[in-house]
Amino acid sequence: MPDLSHFKILVGLAVVIFTTVSVSAQKSPLPALVEKNGHYSLLVDGKPFFILGGQVHNSSAWPKMMPAVWRSAAILKLNTLEIPVYWEQVEPHPGKFDFSFVNTLLQQSRQHGVKLVLLWFGTWKNGSNHYMPEWMKRDAVNYPNITGKNGQPIDSPSPHANATLQADIKAFEALMSYLARTDQQRQVIMVQVENESGSWGSIRDYSAEAQKLFDGAVPAKLFEPTLLKALNVPIVTGGTWREVFGDRADEYFQAWYTANFIGQVAAAGKSVYPLPLYTNAALRDPLTNPTANNYESGGPTYNVIPIWKAAAPALDLVAPDIYLSGSERILRVLDLYNLPGNALFVPEAALNVEKAKYLFEVIARGGVGFSPFGIDDNGVGETTDQTAKRLAAFAEIYATVKPMMAEILRWANAGKITSIVEHDDHADQTIELGSWQLLVKFGGDGRANAAPMYTPEATGKLLVLKLSDNKFMLIGSRCHVTFKPNGSNAGKAWQYLKVEAGAYSHGDVKATRILNGDETDWGGPGFGDKPTILQVSLVVR
Repeated sequence: MPDLSHFKILVGLAVVIFTTVSVSAQKSPLPALVEKNGHYSLLVDGKPFFILGGQVHNSSAWPKMMPAVWRSAAILKLNTLEIPVYWEQVEPHPGKFDFSFVNTLLQQSRQHGVKLVLLWFGTWKNGSNHYMPEWMKRDAVNYPNITGKNGQPIDSPSPHANATLQADIKAFEALMSYLARTDQQRQVIMVQVENESGSWGSIRDYSAEAQKLFDGAVPAKLFEPTLLKALNVPIVTGGTWREVFGDRADEYFQAWYTANFIGQVAAAGKSVYPLPLYTNAALRDPLTNPTANNYESGGPTYNVIPIWKAAAPALDLVAPDIYLSGSERILRVLDLYNLPGNALFVPEAALNVEKAKYLFEVIARGGVGFSPFGIDDNGVGETTDQTAKRLAAFAEIYATVKPMMAEILRWANAGKITSIVEHDDHADQTIELGSWQLLVKFGGDGRANAAPMYTPEATGKLLVLKLSDNKFMLIGSRCHVTFKPNGSNAGKAWQYLKVEAGAYSHGDVKATRILNGDETDWGGPGFGDKPTILQVSLVVR
């Protein structure tokens, strides 16, 4: 018989090569945040993706907490889970890393068909260093906190501590390297670098090292004319912090060095695994222009975004955490963070029924995601009735838009989507839609002739998708609408050609019924407590 040993070896090599190529071919493309003509898209598996998210409580990222997390995730019908990775968890001893829990997250997210946004709780978490490893907390000399103006200790890490910076860089690089090696299916689509950085209790660090920097020259990057103009500062070419920035010098100094620190951490991580990276902000009141001792100084608040962009270019965006109340404030925040050069993303919103409506506003502004905070039971052992009610408010709206997100993103980028949310005063609102004007009234059960019955939370909302000049898709709850001919059609007779109620599937509304009579004749079609989809066709007679 012929010697087949060489043949067998060649076949074996071919199988190995084929398998290697196949595995490589199956590797999904890296998630990416891309901009085109002023519109942003988060690409996941090569396609536009909108984060319908949910963030766990701060101390829920431990193996025994995960069953409750996944139960809440299923209730919420989310497509992305936001969950922390704790520095103290992954580097319990200097230079010795343990990513076993990250591996658990990757495995479980694949099983549940959910993407992940990892939150790096490193040097900063809510302005403090409480997630640093114990070996760093015990060494205040090498890893110091801020010194207050009068020499008092401040519970906030110093952005001027190089040893802290280098340790954070090393740990974050290790995390991103681990993801690059192990997350071949791209379960992790973004990473948050630190959490609500800045300082409470002191506008800046007043240590001797920090004071020397403050009395010195402002870094050259901050003299770019468009940056100074954005900060409402006279255009100059040099000077000390006080000379250049006046009364805002302390805060701008803190913002620059905090952003510079976090920017270096982000750049180091991105150099080994270039996922989209962002950081989040504890908000500054957008209506009152408060001084920096009234909020977390130095973090990416809206008034220092230009400084953050200059100091931390490795961050793809800065994002607002929405715990403020009042529709005027929240809508203003969304506008302030929806900027050229900064995609809109809300990684945290209070888990209450009133905040759910702002998902529509983020979508209409071309944002890339929205997530309520604290979705799990936080170790209580069961989901309380109150939490279940809050989750339901988000779950209903997630379930409604999820089947049509690809089309919604395409329409949003084309400028064909408008959103209206009920304001605190429950006032009527009007939307201009070219040949048509749309009057939106809130409250009641969706019937135009019913008593308003406003809810204290003001939960009414409406998303309007313009399919053509005379055809619209409406998604809403707790409101009703009245169309009126507009522009060249003003004053003409008109009527509903068809009003279809149903569910969205494969590019169109699949009608369960056509509305007429009482459902359209008394002021127009309406929306009850749960989000509903209507497709409305109009005709001028």
